Amino acid sequence: MNVFKGIINTKAKTDSNTGFSSNPSTYGGRFINKDGTANIEKRGISFLNRISWYHMMLNMNGWKFIAVLFTFYAGINFVFASLYYFIGLEYLDGVGNTGSEWAKFGKAYFFSAQTFTTVGYGHISPNGFFTSALAATEALTGLLSFAIATGLFYGRFSRPKAFLRFSQNAIIAPYKNVNALMVRLAPFKNTNLIDAEARMTMGMSVNENGIMVTKFYTLNLELQKINSLTLSWTLVHPIDENSPFYGFTEDDFAAAEGEIIVYIKAFDDLFSATVATTTSFLFDEIVYGAKFEIMYNENDDNTTTVLHLDKINKFNKIELNKY
Repeated sequence: MNVFKGIINTKAKTDSNTGFSSNPSTYGGRFINKDGTANIEKRGISFLNRISWYHMMLNMNGWKFIAVLFTFYAGINFVFASLYYFIGLEYLDGVGNTGSEWAKFGKAYFFSAQTFTTVGYGHISPNGFFTSALAATEALTGLLSFAIATGLFYGRFSRPKAFLRFSQNAIIAPYKNVNALMVRLAPFKNTNLIDAEARMTMGMSVNENGIMVTKFYTLNLELQKINSLTLSWTLVHPIDENSPFYGFTEDDFAAAEGEIIVYIKAFDDLFSATVATTTSFLFDEIVYGAKFEIMYNENDDNTTTVLHLDKINKFNKIELNKY
């Protein structure tokens, strides 16, 4: 295993406000996942106490969200159908005495579905106190459940979110008379983001007086704020004499353990709210000596600009500036 033996540029500005520990032995893996979530597993209290169901349902993938709703719907109706069956199907007028037990249970299941959704076709009706009380309870449960589901649907559609896509790799590319660390991002939805701001922080394990510590450095950007984010935006950190990467070689990036954390926030004029997102790049996700390909061009009749989102991570290998 390679070990980084170089010295970090003493002119680089450290950052002590990252919220991360400086002890590398207390961290496993990366600080921030590629999707922007913290790489943290919480323990010490029960699962039900450490999870927010509302946040989980809002952040869940669309197909998983629909699957949870259908599973809950099928499961709750199975429970109520079982209760009807346990009380006695003779207290459900319309079920009849003919057919197999599975067929009768199926009728109880669909009666449950009709009661849960308050459709009530009237083909089957409760008869008796316990069955009627159970049907009334199920109807109330159905109303509350659909109210919650409606709120979750609305929350998922109305929640402001930064629909930004990042390049899979950061690159070290020529920049003016030096080289620079570059990360590219672009909006991939029909949103209008203005006053976009970016911050970039580097965390790296270094040997300080014989003790391994994690130090964080603020990476100065060529442009930290732009008025409108409609096309791609390449974040550029010039590797000058004030950069912690000053004097780094390709072997240094390969030997060092570090992570680049990118923070983006912008104002979404449709929601009239500020949206934010985060991602990170490990040092082994940095391509040394490359240049991003241009990902937009004019259309055939020169009437609009075409943004090719599939090219966001396209780059060509290139020689770097020597200095």
